[in-house]
Amino acid sequence: MYRTGILIAACLMLLSGPAWAVSVAGPDGEALYNAHCAKCHDSVARAPKLGVMRKLPPEFIMRSLEVGRMVFQGVMRTKVERLAIAAYISEKDFGAARDDQAASWTYCSLLPGQLDLSEQTANWNGWGGDISNARFQPADKAGLSAADIPNLKLKWSFGLPENYQTSQPTVFGGRIYIGSMRGVVFSLNAKTGCLYWAYATGAGVRSTVTVGPIQGSDPPRYAAYFGDVERNAYALDARTGELIWKTQIEQHPTGRITASPALHDNRLYVGMASFEEGAGGEADYECCTFRGSISALDATTGELLWKSYTVDEPKKVRKNRVGVQLWGPSGVGVWASPTLDPKLKRVYVTTGDNYSDPPSDTSDAIMAFDMETGENIWTQQFTKGDAFNIACESGDDTNCPEARGPDLDFGSSAILRELPDGKRILLAGQKSGVVHAVDPDQDGKILWQQRAGAGGILGGIQWGPAADESNIYVALSDVKVNINRTDAGSITSSIDNTQGGGISAYRIETGEKLWFTPPPGCGDKANCSPAQSAAISVLPGVVFSGSVDGHLRAYSTHDGSIVWDYDTAQEYYSVNEVSTRGGSLDGPGPTIAGGMLYVFSGYGFWGGMPGNALLAFEAGDGDQNGAAGQNGTQD
Repeated sequence: MYRTGILIAACLMLLSGPAWAVSVAGPDGEALYNAHCAKCHDSVARAPKLGVMRKLPPEFIMRSLEVGRMVFQGVMRTKVERLAIAAYISEKDFGAARDDQAASWTYCSLLPGQLDLSEQTANWNGWGGDISNARFQPADKAGLSAADIPNLKLKWSFGLPENYQTSQPTVFGGRIYIGSMRGVVFSLNAKTGCLYWAYATGAGVRSTVTVGPIQGSDPPRYAAYFGDVERNAYALDARTGELIWKTQIEQHPTGRITASPALHDNRLYVGMASFEEGAGGEADYECCTFRGSISALDATTGELLWKSYTVDEPKKVRKNRVGVQLWGPSGVGVWASPTLDPKLKRVYVTTGDNYSDPPSDTSDAIMAFDMETGENIWTQQFTKGDAFNIACESGDDTNCPEARGPDLDFGSSAILRELPDGKRILLAGQKSGVVHAVDPDQDGKILWQQRAGAGGILGGIQWGPAADESNIYVALSDVKVNINRTDAGSITSSIDNTQGGGISAYRIETGEKLWFTPPPGCGDKANCSPAQSAAISVLPGVVFSGSVDGHLRAYSTHDGSIVWDYDTAQEYYSVNEVSTRGGSLDGPGPTIAGGMLYVFSGYGFWGGMPGNALLAFEAGDGDQNGAAGQNGTQD
């Protein structure tokens, strides 16, 4: 995102792919894991732990090692060794995963159904709801008032198959669109959760879907646009799920699209990030050569119109202590959705850190590009010298840059708002824990800055604030993972249940702090974090923030008091009749439209509680058929 904010070193991510109907024998998978994987998965704070990865089918692990984000680590092992590692981690048989699971589900009776364009105002389209990325839903679109929120109850749940990460749900034309790291994008009925279609991409989808009209189509036709972790951008027919076009934007094998594309005037703007920061942790890797970018595509055809890089082309810098050539500058990925400014015809992106020396002046920054040409108009950098890769925290610092940066890049989008006097302001929250306000009409001149939290590798401000007409609301991660090393050399990790969390409000115009509400806390609950890392969302009078402890809470925008609290970490009866459980709330935030609130529960990325539950709430009695536990409504 991000930067989705939580990067992983040697992580074996959930990626879809074909099943290998083979039996694994020969090399000792446990020994191989301990020799080549454990140094990160058992010690690096941001790496998913073995217990979480054991929820994954071995086919997904193999795909990650062979063509996915772990391809560099995978190429260093033989095919048989990769199979052994995948089998050990998963503890499941090859061939057991069902890629066609969705085929057995109950589909909507009017398949594929029509888009309900009569309710165009009741949409939450893309990451931030619109091209300003404010994550604010006006009253007429929300269909919910502040008075309704205490009466929110679960209406239905939908279980995504074998998943512990997903994109944020988009609401458009009476439908929900959501992607998964299983590599499947789903289209559901927004009121009932029944399934219209499921499209398998073959690669994980964390990018939030953006829907828009296809220019020149008669009768009118709409496309669902998104990207995958193998650097491809897609356009699907929003009604039927039929592929319209697919374009690979980047050739570097570690590149990935995590951000929602932004659409305006038949152009699709797509950011490119990378996981080379993880590959850089290997001493024999020539770190690093990836360059972040922002691209403009023709939304009708998928043709690449322009591509602008966020960092200069890498050159040879020096050799590391084992004689491997190092390159730089590198990195500066675009993890978060671009923000569009039609008035000035500019695209604003927030950027990631550098992966190698020398640090550039474009990392940890807001960059403005010309919509028509891709020319970089201005750059405002907030943290200098931030060159960092996983070698800096994995125990083998051979490839750690001399700059040894703090890894305080941006995982959240910039927010564009207009002040009452007509002046405009661009707001951004950083992993440093600082909120920045700049003037987009004066080349990013800094207007004010406020420290909201301590900041750190896991945030700080992680996935994104939200802003209404007057205030910006900022939730804090500040999560802490304790790494414990024994005299015998074993390593364990645990989440600190006393650190992190809290939400603040600041006046947009001046940066004045209005209120702060501390997290309710985890009490004595083990392996629980009160961190509020997930993106937040706001409607008039109420702001929503999810917590790693699984709770979704609604706060009064006037004083920060909690007006509703729902524990999502429970089992559910899903409309598609698959085993469904909620977990930690992290990454994407709630979406609000047409009298409903939607949130995905389950995030096991770095030690949180995995889950696979898409939850839909509405005010009133609800049908009470969604939750299997005692706390199926308000907690």
